[in-house]
Amino acid sequence: MTQTPDMTAMFKDVMGSFPVDTSAMEDAFKTTATLNEKLSGVALSAVEKNAEISSKWTKETVAKLTEMSKAKAEPADYAKAMTDFASASAETAAEHMAAFAEVAKKVQMETVELMMAAGKDMQEDATAAVKKATDDAKTVAKKASAKA
Repeated sequence: MTQTPDMTAMFKDVMGSFPVDTSAMEDAFKTTATLNEKLSGVALSAVEKNAEISSKWTKETVAKLTEMSKAKAEPADYAKAMTDFASASAETAAEHMAAFAEVAKKVQMETVELMMAAGKDMQEDATAAVKKATDDAKTVAKKASAKA
């Protein structure tokens, strides 16, 4: 009678012949964590700058409203104050929107630079991991053929 081969032992031997190197995964994790830290820094810097722009814009608007809300001697002065306020508000809106656009442009440029650098690092890590895996597989194949 034939005996059924012990597949568990055979798979254990096969899997033991292919050592798993987790350093590639550790390197990928470190690269990702570093990228996330840098991207967070870019985002937080943008938030800070946008908050400064918004605060400045609010202070300027309140100052203009204070000037506009003062009592006037003639009814025509109220119309002039409203016109001056509207004109000044439109002018500062354009200035502040341009400042917001500059912040967005800087964030975009920094993000692209970080992503390009990260892509290069990840490509190098992947190439090294594949090369090491190929070398390990060749070594195991040589050992297996030598035993046979």
